[in-house]
Amino acid sequence: MAVKIIIVRNVAPDKEEQIRPLLMQMRSGAHAQPGYVSGETLVNYDDPREKVVISTWKNLENWNEWLRNPERCELQGRVDEILGQETLYQVYFSS
Repeated sequence: MAVKIIIVRNVAPDKEEQIRPLLMQMRSGAHAQPGYVSGETLVNYDDPREKVVISTWKNLENWNEWLRNPERCELQGRVDEILGQETLYQVYFSS
């Protein structure tokens, strides 16, 4: 069953340039993973600091493999350190 992953980050304007290359590396890495289907990044119209990523995976196992990938974990740790908070992940499926 396909799953959608919702990732929420709050990015202060002065942190954008620091995290952009890290997020691009993560996106590039996700594209190469088995089961990755698609992804998009949305910016909250009323609060542009809030960024939401919606990615689609063929199944939860594929997502969890990427979630535990050491390279992704290292990049995510650097992003969270720069932002000063943990990134929020939520997993959804169609009913």
